[in-house]
Amino acid sequence: MDGILNIDKPWGKTSFSIVSLVRRLSGEKRVGHAGTLDPAATGVLPVCLGQGTRVIQFLLEAPKAYRAQIEFGVATDTYDATGTVTSRGDPSSISREKLLSALDSFRGLIEQTPPMYSAVKHGGKPLYQLARSGIKVERKSRLRWVYSLELTGWQSPVATIEVECGKGTYIRSLADDLGQLLGCGASLK
Repeated sequence: MDGILNIDKPWGKTSFSIVSLVRRLSGEKRVGHAGTLDPAATGVLPVCLGQGTRVIQFLLEAPKAYRAQIEFGVATDTYDATGTVTSRGDPSSISREKLLSALDSFRGLIEQTPPMYSAVKHGGKPLYQLARSGIKVERKSRLRWVYSLELTGWQSPVATIEVECGKGTYIRSLADDLGQLLGCGASLK
C-alpha cells in the first residue's frame, strides 16, 4: 500500500502510536509520520505508507500551521495543561494591545529553547526521559522561523493564536516565552 493518510490525531495519543496503529491495520511495514505532534495536541498528522515514505523528507521541510489556546497566569513544567504548575502570576494587566505588541516579538527568525518535556536528544536520551527522572539540563536555543502569528481570540486570561512556522518550532515554548515576556507566566490550555 502506497500513499499519504492525513490522520486526525486525538488528544493523548503519541505520533508513534498512530504510526504503529496504521502499520498494524494496513499490513504495510514502511510507515512513518511527517512531523511529531505532542500527545496533548490534536490535529492533522500526515502518515506516509510504502512508496509514500519517500516524500517524508519534503513534508518535514514544509511550513506547519497551528491553532492554540494560551492561558496566561499559569506556568507549568511541560508548558501545557498536562504539567505540574511551577508558578502563578497575575495576568490582569494584559490588554489586547499589550498582547499584540508582545506577539510582534515572535515573528520572523526567532531564538527558541526546546522544552525539557520534548523528544530532543541530550546525550543520546530524549529530554522527556531526563525530565521524568527529575533531571534538568541546559538546552541550546535554536533558530526557528515564525512566518505568521495572529491573535484570533482574547478572553482574558486566555488567548487563541494561529501560527504558521517552520519545522522544529515548539508552540509550547512560544506560549512559555510569551508568558515570560509579559511577566505572568503562561502555558498551552
